[in-house]
Order: sequence, then structure tokens, then C-alpha cells
Amino acid sequence: MPAKKKATAKKKVAAKKAAPRKAVKKSAAKKSPKKKAAKPAKESRRLWLTYPSKMIERPLIWELGEKFDLVTNVRQASVSDVIGIVCLELEGDRASVKKGIAWLEKNGVTVDPVECSVIEG
Repeated sequence: MPAKKKATAKKKVAAKKAAPRKAVKKSAAKKSPKKKAAKPAKESRRLWLTYPSKMIERPLIWELGEKFDLVTNVRQASVSDVIGIVCLELEGDRASVKKGIAWLEKNGVTVDPVECSVIEG
């Protein structure tokens, strides 16, 4: 490269380094970090439900899950024309589980907690 071209190239590089950089536009308001809402405490309960004969045809377990946003799991069941006995596991936030149990009792279902056996722990 001739000497004149080298000098011109050096001047261009020096000029680029010295030139002020254009500011990158950022939004005026800084985004604050999103705070996650505290999740309500989850609860899981096993219950024995005893239905009177007049309630056997009604889908109470489905209604319970829909009305109170609960996950229901039938662990054991025995239903006849006279009585219905169901071992049900409920899972959801504490308030919903309590409201759901109260709703069952209000509708004539006897609700008892499942006692843990020695094998289960």
C-alpha cells in the first residue's frame, strides 16, 4: 500500500474511534420486574363420603370439582340403591377444599377423614 493510502486509512480508523456513538433508544420507563403472585397453599385430603339414597343419582363429585376448582380422585367406591360410600381424594388450595367439604355437608353428604393405616404411614 502506498504511504498516502495508509495515512488515510489510519485517519478513518482514528475518526471512527473518536466519533461519539449514537445513543440507542430505550423506552423512557424502565420495566419493573414482574412479581409473581403468591400461590395459595395447596392441600390434599382423603375423605370418606357417605351419600343417602336420594343423592346417589346426582353427580356430586363432578359438581364439587367444577364449583370449587378442585382435582378429585376416587380411591374406592361402593354404591347400591340404598347408600353410596366413596373414598375421595381432594386436591386444591386450602380455602377451596374447606368450602367444598362444607358444600358436601350442606347437600346431605356425611364427610369423614380417612384414617391412615399402619401400612400407608
